[in-house]
Amino acid sequence: MTRAAQVSLRRWLRRQLAQPLPMRERLEAAVEHDDPGEVRRLLADVPFTQEQRRHVEGLLDAWEEERT
Repeated sequence: MTRAAQVSLRRWLRRQLAQPLPMRERLEAAVEHDDPGEVRRLLADVPFTQEQRRHVEGLLDAWEEERT
């Protein structure tokens, strides 16, 4: 994952973790345990716009690629 992608994903996740979402603790744990697959599963039902979904999916793809 590029440095810019890491920074962007971390910023976005921090904003999400600040929200009182039911999945907040699970999302935080997935990030802490370096589990982009679980983050992807948790975010599957979030009502993103197409542009937002594309951006988040791209960041998660880059995260997963870095891990392999």
